[in-house]
Amino acid sequence: MKKGNDNYNFEIEGGRKLSGSISTNTSKNGSVGLLCASLLNRGKTTLHGISHIEEVYRMIEVLESIGVKIKWTGKQSLVITPPKKFKIGNLDSEAAIKTRSIIMFAGPLIHYLKRFSLPHAQGCKLGKRTVSAHIYGLEELGVKVKVTNQNYQFNSQHIRPAEIVMYESGDTACENLLTAAALIPGKTTLKFASPNYMVQEICFFLEKLGVRVEGNGTTTISIHGVKEINKNIEYYNSEDPIESMMWITSAVATDSKLTVKKCPIEFLELELYKLRKMGLKYKILKNYKSKNRKTKLVDLLILPSKLKALEDKIEARPYPGINMDNLPFFGLIAAKAKGQTLIHDWVYENRAIYLTELNRLGGNVLLADPHRVFIQGPTEFKPAQVVCPPALRPSVVIMLAMFAANGKSVLRNVYMINRGYEDIVKRFNSIGAKIRSTRSS
Repeated sequence: MKKGNDNYNFEIEGGRKLSGSISTNTSKNGSVGLLCASLLNRGKTTLHGISHIEEVYRMIEVLESIGVKIKWTGKQSLVITPPKKFKIGNLDSEAAIKTRSIIMFAGPLIHYLKRFSLPHAQGCKLGKRTVSAHIYGLEELGVKVKVTNQNYQFNSQHIRPAEIVMYESGDTACENLLTAAALIPGKTTLKFASPNYMVQEICFFLEKLGVRVEGNGTTTISIHGVKEINKNIEYYNSEDPIESMMWITSAVATDSKLTVKKCPIEFLELELYKLRKMGLKYKILKNYKSKNRKTKLVDLLILPSKLKALEDKIEARPYPGINMDNLPFFGLIAAKAKGQTLIHDWVYENRAIYLTELNRLGGNVLLADPHRVFIQGPTEFKPAQVVCPPALRPSVVIMLAMFAANGKSVLRNVYMINRGYEDIVKRFNSIGAKIRSTRSS
């Protein structure tokens, strides 16, 4: 696999209606979490529904560098075979720093390496993103963690089960501690845990590995750790609610009638309720289960609608609130609605700032402070050339606004979007968009 680069642009002919149907892909965050959690298993792990995206490619490069054998066996299926001994000294730092998820290697690896280090990561540039919840939680399990300017150093010679109060309800921190607890015999409990979709996915996977989990989907999760995991298993990753929200937003932005299939409804209900209160018309066409036999899916028909701004601010919260990754989409939706909307992105210092890039496309976005923007609508979007913001979801928001703008727009340096979405050009073109990927000269 080639190292990711920023030298690609999207050329978009906007102002076209979308139509037909599109299926939600399996989740980016689920794919990355499952790759990390597979390190627990001394047997062969077959994962289905793993996204072909840059974030996954970087994780695979890191896994292979430490001795893990990975073989793609289908479009989205791969087989993971662990080495007899992890070669942590060979870790591919260049690939590792491109994803913040590298710290999620710590949970599984404490069981196989008594001393090791992991590099600091980059990922999206969203301001200061604390890893304190990871470190404090691991310390409660007996892991000694030292943070240097270059890396995190772990010493796991005396680990034990524990009752952990999460420093914050972070998704990746919970995943990390779940995998850490899985191979510590006894009961470990996480309080104030995140019950978000990717955390539930890891719990389902641990159960498949033979680890008993209590409280999945709640804020108190107990893991009954085992001495060893050595099984040949298959597991299906479930669909991505954030991608479903992207397709919903694309229909809203372009005033289109669009069917969005395989939507994980339990992680979209509040978003849809807010949208209904804004005037969005939609229908649920079908209810069924994902291939993991756990996640509830629906097919949604989104209809062209006249939207009005909500009187209250829109903000994200840990699940079951509006998902942190879905909040930027409400920035674009607010720009389509009549009236003024306050978007409060209290988690990240920098992300709300990126919504002001909508002004380049004719938006009316006023930055109040690093966490809040006022958005006035409705907006008649205009074509423009914009450089991708250094964050995944705001980059996608700019792309969707370009679909709504009559004329030709160019979105430059789209590596950030390719980090999280598979075949994005082909899939948008399949529902009536006109977009092509070009290489920068």
